[in-house]
Amino acid sequence: MSGNKLFGTDGIRGKAGKFLTASMALRVAMAAGIFFKREQKTGKILLGKDTRLSGYMIEDAIVSGLTAVGYDVLQIGPMPTPAIAFLTEDMRCDAGIMISASHNYFSDNGIKFFDSMGNKLSEELEKEIERIYFDEELIENNQQTADKIGSSKRIDDVIGRYIVHLKHSFPKRLTLRGLRVILDTANGAGYKVGPTVFEELGAEVITINKSPNGHNINDNCGAVYPQQLAFEVKKYRADIGLALDGDADRVVIVDENGETIHGDHLIGALAKYLHNENMLSSDSVVVTLMSNSALEEFLINMNLKLYRSNVGDKYVLETMQKNESNFGGEQSGHIVISDFAKTGDGLLTGLQILAYIIKTGEKASKLLRPFVLHPQLNENIKISKKIQLDKISGFKEIISKIESYGIRHLVRYSGTENLLRILLEGSDRTILETEMDELKTFLYSNLT
Repeated sequence: MSGNKLFGTDGIRGKAGKFLTASMALRVAMAAGIFFKREQKTGKILLGKDTRLSGYMIEDAIVSGLTAVGYDVLQIGPMPTPAIAFLTEDMRCDAGIMISASHNYFSDNGIKFFDSMGNKLSEELEKEIERIYFDEELIENNQQTADKIGSSKRIDDVIGRYIVHLKHSFPKRLTLRGLRVILDTANGAGYKVGPTVFEELGAEVITINKSPNGHNINDNCGAVYPQQLAFEVKKYRADIGLALDGDADRVVIVDENGETIHGDHLIGALAKYLHNENMLSSDSVVVTLMSNSALEEFLINMNLKLYRSNVGDKYVLETMQKNESNFGGEQSGHIVISDFAKTGDGLLTGLQILAYIIKTGEKASKLLRPFVLHPQLNENIKISKKIQLDKISGFKEIISKIESYGIRHLVRYSGTENLLRILLEGSDRTILETEMDELKTFLYSNLT
């Protein structure tokens, strides 16, 4: 491997078998094991995965790497990312590892790390694992022999712990009886736990895309592709539709009319609900730089403070902790309610939305659109190279022109894919579209 960069904005992620190979996963696991041993308490690490075919290869490699440096591994199979965060702390493990590429196509995969308290690792700690990864002598000297080699075992009954945890987040005096819910599990990690939770709370649940085969995770389904969910909601006259992504750490909501709820509307509605229930600490909400400024205005009108973080639920959570907030989220449906979870949790978020609907008796279409969004355009450009943007000749000039129209902008590289993401927001959609076309053409010619 060239260079010393393993981690992106959400763990390690890339093409399975090409970037993320078995040998790389083995060495990453050894490096992580060496790192976590510095504050070892129980000598156990929890390991979960989503439903990708490559998960088998990477799982076995990680088990080999961790046991080689003396760790015992608890393998729990396909489970949502937030379940790994919760169970790592609940089962008193030194760390948790999730094998997933989230919403990406099945040919990608990734590795996410959690500390003993279920928190995602900071950039500084990820860099320390990278440093160990590239230290040949340190890796060699920490390989164990004889009875110091670790062991592994599969545990099949932990799903119950996570189900109980999710149900505890739902108001005890409420029931979902009388609600018809369409749940799209994206053929991913939430395909077992999702339907069970909503059914046990009383809902009539119709689950789609619940038969993973290793290849069909996120395949024209789930949070990235809610079109099928919208069709099913209207077909069955459901009250609401919930679409998870591949590792179930985010959710996209479809109302009873089959219309998708914008992520900023979802954050605003939940903020209002939590505020009304006196569950919003510090009277504040954390969002990313991408969130619509109309959301900020809506929150200010409720006398709530808004803090912005970099894109990524890890950065949302860090900003929440810094400002003693217990609620934050991203447009994409990553919602963090830290009273119940240490990371985004699509199922938990869905439960809070359903509690809000039940308590008010209002339809999702009305309740979950509490303000009017300002015009905002989001585009992705597939790229073949990543060049520092302000080093591209003419980039500063085109951005200055955009700013002269009073347009808010965010141009950034994806931390998990070969994409350039562009956001433009302003008062005039026609001007936005013209400037977006010009900016896309300019960037495409320089980055492909």
